[in-house]
Amino acid sequence: MGSGKSTIGKLLASRLSLSFVDLDKVIVSQEGKVIPDIFNAAGEAGFRKLEGECLAEVLKRSEPQVIATGGGAILSEANREMMKQSGIIVWLDADVEVLAKRISGDANRPLLNDVNPLEKMKALTGQRNPLYAEVTDLRIDTGKLSAKEAVDKIAAFLSE
Repeated sequence: MGSGKSTIGKLLASRLSLSFVDLDKVIVSQEGKVIPDIFNAAGEAGFRKLEGECLAEVLKRSEPQVIATGGGAILSEANREMMKQSGIIVWLDADVEVLAKRISGDANRPLLNDVNPLEKMKALTGQRNPLYAEVTDLRIDTGKLSAKEAVDKIAAFLSE
């Protein structure tokens, strides 16, 4: 959350002349509900199931694409395997304090609605970061770079 997946993903897709897919938007479109409403109706487990199904559908497309997954997509071993087999995985990361500041006041973050956002984000990164490290081809610290600089780094990596 707050790492710049959507912004950087759109810029990268444009630079590479590829389509951009925001997995959260795919889920919202399929369900006809915003993410907080999906969480309220189905819980996190239900949302994660939908996320995995939508990821599998998006990855079946034959054309190259830039995909921004939600931060929790990494929690599923099946999702990690699908991503590893389907392309290059870039982990957009930043210090937890930077991430918390970026998303403060955003009501569209159901995992942070009724808790101390900074403490919850520390717990989430503690759970997720080892999983990202396990599958990532490239890690970018977006807390220290502009979106354009991050895209430059990713593009340079891809051209190698």
